[in-house]
Amino acid sequence: MKILVTGAAGFIGSALSLKLLARGDEVVGIDNLNDYYNVNLKLARLERLRSYDNFKFIKLEIADRPAMEALFAREQFHRVMHLAAQAGVRYSITNPHAYIDSNIAGFINILEGCRHHAVEHLAYASSSSVYGGNTKMPFSVHDNVDHPVSLYAASKKANELMAHTYSHLYNLPTTGLRFFTVYGPWGRPDMSLFTFTRNILEGKPIDVFNYGHHRRDFTYIDDVVEGVIRVIDQPAQVNAGWAGEHPDPATSFAPYRLYNIGNNNPVDLLMFIETLEKCLGKKGVKDFLPMQPGDVPDTYADVSDLELDLGYRPATSVEDGIGRFVEWYREFYKIV
Repeated sequence: MKILVTGAAGFIGSALSLKLLARGDEVVGIDNLNDYYNVNLKLARLERLRSYDNFKFIKLEIADRPAMEALFAREQFHRVMHLAAQAGVRYSITNPHAYIDSNIAGFINILEGCRHHAVEHLAYASSSSVYGGNTKMPFSVHDNVDHPVSLYAASKKANELMAHTYSHLYNLPTTGLRFFTVYGPWGRPDMSLFTFTRNILEGKPIDVFNYGHHRRDFTYIDDVVEGVIRVIDQPAQVNAGWAGEHPDPATSFAPYRLYNIGNNNPVDLLMFIETLEKCLGKKGVKDFLPMQPGDVPDTYADVSDLELDLGYRPATSVEDGIGRFVEWYREFYKIV
């Protein structure tokens, strides 16, 4: 298949592209290579992809409507995996317009491209952040998510609503993926594992928010990619049993689905840090701080739908995942 991967220089996008290329798909990757974090890491991720003849990279801003229209008209994709977005809960507090430009305006350009060029299936990144004020655990895609606590979360919820509209109006199969704290080699420098590792090795304090009482459903990158590929390969279907009297948020009378991609095993933040310290062979100095605005205390994914429908089973323990990340970090940054 010919697949568009947006955010191809990103953490998940680059790892996914590698797997698609290795199995023989033609991948067109786009990314705006912004400086939200170190561009050199993004360029290094892209270098891993350039050895494949079936890969093409285009530097492109998804909010650029004429450029996106030209891309879809020229390339004629079979399927699209949309991962490009302005990420980060805390960043959305101080830079709200970036989320509207990328996550809303950019997403409508993706939807329009798919609509007008007969794309067989659009899969797109949502986020566990959409669960917002929900406290029922584990988080289920069949529960309503109407109380976001950050603009980032609101933008991802908006994406789900926009996708459903296009599934209904234009019979475009769309599948939204709610990712739960993805980590591993080549990860984002703004994520906790990366910053904890850097600061511990440099002897600097690490910020431990909510006084360490967070629980997170940490999900290893390889498990995430496996789930994403299964979703790409299976276009969303109509739920023939859907009823408006008792509407199911995760399915529809239109070809529309939502799935959680998580580890189904929340880990205490302090245990996560302790495991990292063991892998590094060094203790960290902890600066305990209150919970940040827009954050949630716990995440815990119910992945039963993805398991039932597509056979997804996360297989990587936190101990193994952190160990692999530390090995990569030492090698990439040449730390003995």
